Amino acid sequence: MPNYRLTLQFEGTNYHGWQIQPNGVTVQEVVERAVAETVGKPVRVLGCGRTDAGVHAENYVANFSVESDLAPERMLAALNSRLPDDVVVTACDTAPDDFHATLGVRSKVYRYAIATGGVRPALDRNFVTHCRHALDVEAMRAAAACLLGEHDFASFVTERSPDKDTIRIVRRLDITWSGRYVFIEIEGNGFLYNMVRTIAGCLMAVGRGLRPVGWMKEVLDARNRTRAFETAPARGLTMVRATY
Repeated sequence: MPNYRLTLQFEGTNYHGWQIQPNGVTVQEVVERAVAETVGKPVRVLGCGRTDAGVHAENYVANFSVESDLAPERMLAALNSRLPDDVVVTACDTAPDDFHATLGVRSKVYRYAIATGGVRPALDRNFVTHCRHALDVEAMRAAAACLLGEHDFASFVTERSPDKDTIRIVRRLDITWSGRYVFIEIEGNGFLYNMVRTIAGCLMAVGRGLRPVGWMKEVLDARNRTRAFETAPARGLTMVRATY
């Protein structure tokens, strides 16, 4: 039975994240519908992780196993003919039988995009967060340094059960800028609910001068969400890739 591996690109604006939810349309839902229409029966599609409502993806990995004689290139074309315009399969191949898009992930990379300046963006408004103020990128970099490595990120999660493990490893956290745009790119072995967006919100607070550089370490050490700044909007966040 072929194990089809998909690479997806989607704009998350109109979706309640990847994972099927009772209160709104999700990316997983529309992908599973396209697969079912293609192979003639319901099929569970596994994804490389949950994304929040409104979050986008450039190289989202998913897989499903089904009895089918469709070659990967034909499966790709068939799915794309049935998917909405804001979701597309960019690659399809057959993976080993034991490949699991969720359990096999070794790391994920996310990028948060900020447009600075007094004029709000129009053309890319669904993909960036607007900040009217200039951001001190060097201060943001200095504040972010304490987040590298293995830490308890309880201060940066907005929803958790008391027994949920909040230890994560941040392998890389780069902050760059181009013109009016500031980009926060973070790689880790996994991320808690709203963790990246909360880190982005805190770094923006430092960049605006609302908090000192050393405050980020205080937030991290507190392991208390009330010590952090507000969560940054979902539209600025894109899942860049997952590695296996």
